Amino acid sequence: MTNIRKPFPKGKKPTKAVRPKRPYGRNAGDSEADPYIYGLHPVVHALQNPSRTHHRLLVTANALRRLTEDLGNAPDSLIAGLTIEEASSNQISRIAGDDAVHQGCLLYCDPLPDLSLDDLREPRRLLLLDQVTDPHNVGAVLRSAAAFALDAVVVTTRHSPRLTAVLAKSAAGALDIVPLARVQNLSRALEDLNARGFVTIGLDASASQPLEDIALPGPFALVMGAEGKGLRQKTRETCSALARIDMPGRMPSLNVSNATVLALYITDRNAGKG
Repeated sequence: MTNIRKPFPKGKKPTKAVRPKRPYGRNAGDSEADPYIYGLHPVVHALQNPSRTHHRLLVTANALRRLTEDLGNAPDSLIAGLTIEEASSNQISRIAGDDAVHQGCLLYCDPLPDLSLDDLREPRRLLLLDQVTDPHNVGAVLRSAAAFALDAVVVTTRHSPRLTAVLAKSAAGALDIVPLARVQNLSRALEDLNARGFVTIGLDASASQPLEDIALPGPFALVMGAEGKGLRQKTRETCSALARIDMPGRMPSLNVSNATVLALYITDRNAGKG
């Protein structure tokens, strides 16, 4: 049953959902990725992403109707080989967890390919995260990066969250929109970007200049630090500029996901100005 535009085709009943005997995916079951994602937006964008390999969709009747509407005229090639299985909300919760806001759908799929900086095609707008480990924050950052048309988000191989279904849900589909690249050493990555003509800007509350004063005539990379700790010393030393975001109220700082969306708004307005 691969035609998702027709919910439960006449005369062909969907099979009942069961937990698979073994997980899917080249990394499934290891520490790097969950073998499934859930939630309407994450599932829609995963199905639309040709870089994903899909296996099974567990879905309620109501959720399938919504997926059908959201996918519209998606080409059959995107969902070729996909098995669609009717499931109750409780059945999906038993797989995803009782706290999962799955909205009636869960998709077993392979994790996205691992990317490095060298895999990115002539990027001009990047966001680097310095040991931001909370999956909700990273998911929210990816969502903001998609909204501001960034070319990629870069994280470190260590001290960054696994690509769990929780992160994918927090990203609301952005995990399949914005490339997520990993680097072994953030400082070396910054040195490489500096050599390639990027303006690399580290957000630091103690910086001498506000972010809006930094001209961005060419490619740039915005660097955000972990909540509480901020940027590491080596990261600060390697950035070509440090900048702060001035807050007019009594709260001097924002959490990393909120600070990121504000910083992206400022840099978007400054982009192209020299």
